[in-house]
Amino acid sequence: MKQEFTITIYTENQVGLLNRIAIIFSRRKINIESLNTSPSEVEGIHRFTIVIDELEEVVRKVVRQIEKQVDVLKAYFNTNDEIIWQELALYKVPTDTIAEKAKVERLLRAYGARAVVIRKDYTIFETTGQREETDTLLNVLGPFGLIEFVRSARVAIIKDSKGFYEKLKEFEQSKPTTRIDSINRSRIEEETIDL
Repeated sequence: MKQEFTITIYTENQVGLLNRIAIIFSRRKINIESLNTSPSEVEGIHRFTIVIDELEEVVRKVVRQIEKQVDVLKAYFNTNDEIIWQELALYKVPTDTIAEKAKVERLLRAYGARAVVIRKDYTIFETTGQREETDTLLNVLGPFGLIEFVRSARVAIIKDSKGFYEKLKEFEQSKPTTRIDSINRSRIEEETIDL
């Protein structure tokens, strides 16, 4: 049965890598629900966070294929139970609605939203949470003249991970080479074992 998986990919920051990763999904006709890329805890290493709905067997194969990309250092996949995750949402509503209807203001407080911009014609609120939480506030604000809504991609941390920095330290201690060479060599050894 299909379920939601979060794929975390550690990479070198190289031009064209995002396109190569996206092609892996499109060839298998897998829709990416959410994609975020950012620096990681290790200088020079970037982190991709990709959310998909798929069978675990398919996700496992996709992650193996992603790891074969030259600039990819390591990739993981996790269920929602194995990660802590959040998304950021922005809501633009008419300022006069907020001023006239105290009910809306109470609702915003109840959902932990805060005003980030207040203008004469509109107010922008921000909240963070899981998709269900941001969707609920979206549905609540709809009847009050919601002008615009946008939600960020997922950011996630693996619960039982010691972080990629610890992996790097292990690699560096095992072989006296540069950090990136050590990771790539270890990845190649792992792929050989998988075959």
